[in-house]
Amino acid sequence: MAEYKNPNQQGAKQDTSSLLIFTIVFAAILLGMQFFRPKQPAAHSPTQTTTAQPSNASATGTVSTNSAVSAKETGKPATVPAATPQVAAAGESATTVENELYRITFSNRGGQVTSWILKKYTNYQGKPLDLVNTAAAEKFGYPLSIYTYDANLRQQLAQALYVPSATGNLIAPKQLTFEYSADGLTVRKTFHFDDSYVVRADVSVTQNGAPVEALLAWPAGFGDQRDARDYSSYQKIDRSNSGKLESLAPKKVTDGETQTGPLDWGGVSDLYFAAIFLPDTPATSTFVALQHTFDIPKDPDNPQVGQTEPEPILGAAVGSVNGPTSARIFAGPKMLGVLTSIRAMGPDGKPTGPNLVPIVHYGMWSFIAKPLFYLLHWVHNHVAHNWGWAILILTVFLTLAMFPTRFTMMKSSIKMQRIQPQMNFIKEKYKKYKFDDPRKQDMNKEMQELYKKEGVNMFGGCLPMLVQFPLIFAFYAMLENAIELRHAHWFWLHDLSAPDPYHILPILMVVSQFFYQIFTPSPGVDAAQQKMMAFTMPLFSGFICWHYASGLALYWSGSNLIGIGQQMIINQTKLGKELREIQARRALKKKGGRPAAVARR
Repeated sequence: MAEYKNPNQQGAKQDTSSLLIFTIVFAAILLGMQFFRPKQPAAHSPTQTTTAQPSNASATGTVSTNSAVSAKETGKPATVPAATPQVAAAGESATTVENELYRITFSNRGGQVTSWILKKYTNYQGKPLDLVNTAAAEKFGYPLSIYTYDANLRQQLAQALYVPSATGNLIAPKQLTFEYSADGLTVRKTFHFDDSYVVRADVSVTQNGAPVEALLAWPAGFGDQRDARDYSSYQKIDRSNSGKLESLAPKKVTDGETQTGPLDWGGVSDLYFAAIFLPDTPATSTFVALQHTFDIPKDPDNPQVGQTEPEPILGAAVGSVNGPTSARIFAGPKMLGVLTSIRAMGPDGKPTGPNLVPIVHYGMWSFIAKPLFYLLHWVHNHVAHNWGWAILILTVFLTLAMFPTRFTMMKSSIKMQRIQPQMNFIKEKYKKYKFDDPRKQDMNKEMQELYKKEGVNMFGGCLPMLVQFPLIFAFYAMLENAIELRHAHWFWLHDLSAPDPYHILPILMVVSQFFYQIFTPSPGVDAAQQKMMAFTMPLFSGFICWHYASGLALYWSGSNLIGIGQQMIINQTKLGKELREIQARRALKKKGGRPAAVARR
């Protein structure tokens, strides 16, 4: 039956009658197949999809197989479907994973986190602390959602109903997988949990078999803003590139700004908590900084319609330029002991890279603040198991350690007073010359020779101040960043990281500093100036303590009280009596009296 060969093979040589007969017979066969074949649903009708249970899906999942193109559309016989099987859940479900440190709740809508409770921490109301900023997340995205540069795809991935490998409550160590597939889009998210604050994630997204650059995101800050006095000033984008830290405040962050490898780690942090991604392949990683503006009530305890103010909300997303993302995620407290143990992947493919300690921001005084914290931590663990008492004990130690500098200041002050007449003679000698006269240099030389002859250090009186002020600033930086002091109790204080609610310590600090200055002789200072300083300095210090951490006020007040005790003892010594005598004579001379000569040794 050569006349019935395939017309595509016959080509132009097929005669007209054979072609007509072939067409009629072929059409009859097609009609017969359509008439006698079993009835099937339309290819794209969601209400007629056949379902089957996937091998690793929960009971809520569905799988359907669709023909790529129907026979009616092509006019050719139906073939084996080539499209990816559809994997989607029939409805929403929740899965909770917990260990001793956290309780994380996932929704299968987006395969993302809706709650991340830290069991060892509470919010300002005393309730379990949730790292998820629910209000902002509803608008900008939930933790561990997928970030893509295609906004429509990003929205689709966030709203899709994934099929979870398990629902209900899971106890770590555990693994949880979410799968979704539709219209050529295939997504798989797998999370691994252990007994630490670190969660491991593997994410892959493909479109028609081609990998899509999909990043794992923490888009909308944290849920502990109410605990911060000025939350926006404490938010940071932190990232480490080849061991070099980069920390960005909200005003320096551009939404969507992308940085491509090398990335040791990167994420978002506030004063006490952080969400940091540590990619498995730092050299080929992508980091995207996210910034949004969110209106929050001016009075969170009594929100009113229209009474809001814009607040910047930072986020971050990390992935691989090659498509699939494999990374660890640290979401927890900024405790130095915890951060020290978490390291980025090194060149050897092992966690030997930089640790996360730099996300604790001590500022320019970190070289003092960090050792201070370790010392405070040691006192708390070995001497006093209360942070308030630990601060006071550390205060006693530091004040006693600084006593030699105080004594040196007094000795230097006496020496300066003893040579005061000679210094006045030299100044009077060169008073007639102008400031820019070269002969003024001779006056400085004579002064230096006098200092050297009498063994006087002109900066000796400033030494204690040069030591004390950096110590105070470092102590403040340490107390402000120590999460251990957050909600730590001491007598009437319920949070050593917050201001004293009754202002007892600031008032005590003002009074103690006033008496400390009164008891400390300053013969080289004018009496009127000394009185002014005795009032203005305590008030300034009290203003600082009024608004900042009560732990700082506790340290400052304790230091003043100990200093008063030290000064009262010094005042009874020969050195102290001589200083007070000099001060009295200067005051008498100022009033026009006749001072007695000061004996020289």
